[in-house]
Amino acid sequence: MIIVDTALERREAEGNPIRVGMIGSGFMGRGIALQIINKVPGMRLVAISNRNIEGARRAYAEAGIADVDTVETTTELENAVRAGRPAVTDDPNVVCEAEGIDAIIEVTGAIEFGAHVVTSAIKHGKHVVMMNAELDGTVGAILKVHADRAGVVITNADGDQPGVMMNLYRFVKGIGVKPVLCGNIKGLHDPYRNPTTQEAFARQWKQKAPMVTSFADGSKISFEQAIVANATGMKVAKRGMFGPTVEAGTSIQEAVDLFPEGELLRGNGIVDYVVGASPGPGVFVLGTHDDPAQQHYLNLYKLGAGPLYCFYTPYHLCHFEVHNTVARAVLFGDATLTPAGAPQVDVVATAKIDLKEGQELDGIGYYMTYGQAENSDVVHAEKLLPMGLAEGCRLKRDIAKDEVLTYADVEVPAGRLCDELRAEQDAFFMDSKEKRSAA
Repeated sequence: MIIVDTALERREAEGNPIRVGMIGSGFMGRGIALQIINKVPGMRLVAISNRNIEGARRAYAEAGIADVDTVETTTELENAVRAGRPAVTDDPNVVCEAEGIDAIIEVTGAIEFGAHVVTSAIKHGKHVVMMNAELDGTVGAILKVHADRAGVVITNADGDQPGVMMNLYRFVKGIGVKPVLCGNIKGLHDPYRNPTTQEAFARQWKQKAPMVTSFADGSKISFEQAIVANATGMKVAKRGMFGPTVEAGTSIQEAVDLFPEGELLRGNGIVDYVVGASPGPGVFVLGTHDDPAQQHYLNLYKLGAGPLYCFYTPYHLCHFEVHNTVARAVLFGDATLTPAGAPQVDVVATAKIDLKEGQELDGIGYYMTYGQAENSDVVHAEKLLPMGLAEGCRLKRDIAKDEVLTYADVEVPAGRLCDELRAEQDAFFMDSKEKRSAA
């Protein structure tokens, strides 16, 4: 979004910066703080909330700000914002409720906790930028309904692969090429990886082992592709996607040969991924054009003779681009990536190992389950258990390795907001579908 830089410079010159609060200050949150504080004119990170308040102080300190106010109430935070003093708190509601904050960046990586944060922010009129594909892929569609009613933008972020993919999708569509596949480029996929196998890699990059595991076991990419599908109207061609593996270094431009053409040209197209292709970890979009004259031009411009053309972005820069999403939402009312309506693709919980009756399921990127992308109509018809709701559920029977779990297989914990939102989402879009059918 090239227009964003000049718009932010104008806000800086006018002395009217966008004021941002951030919830969560882990590895990614600290990177966002570093970027906004030191490199983004026209924007101020006025508050950080973290369950461990020392983590919030650390994020400011690593960005060069040692003197921060510790606040406990909304009034205290509002006073700090007016005084131009950065603030930290362990209560996310303080940040969500405070006047004078334009947008909330949610970087918790948690589904239940993140659901509370996002609903509170929307309720109090804040635009919401999520770096939480797991939450978005589980209840994002109903959160979008709530945001629309409140007149605010809810969006996933530029820089992360789904946001980069959506930007490329919009570019391809904007030049008159029909996108038929939105693809992710991975370096590894092994559904049986766990925090023990990934511990050394996580330590090397100063990340948490479960987060790293969620990338390796396919859960993260399933959520990422699900939210792209939900923003574009695309589907998956099969449960778990095709995910072809190629020899390391194979050009992504050869991706046109990796997927059945018939699947790509059906309906609104599909989301999928490739393992081992170059440039990784980028993204790609396959598109078609029905005009022979334009096909000739595309061939002239080195995209090949068609009928499929490969467009790609060779990198994704995560926290470096998040401020663009904030600016797009606040200044232009534009979402980088947000559900277009009813969910198209969900992520379903699948047994990573043989599971036993009475066990309580652990979380995403742990030892017991991995996620697979599946079309939402199948998920509803078979009453499959969403991966985002699996943690904390207790098994009512033995489950074999690689078996997909259903609601009938588990006891769901009582009192969770994420389950309430999921039920509301199912009812809302089912009612909408029935009304459309009746019409």
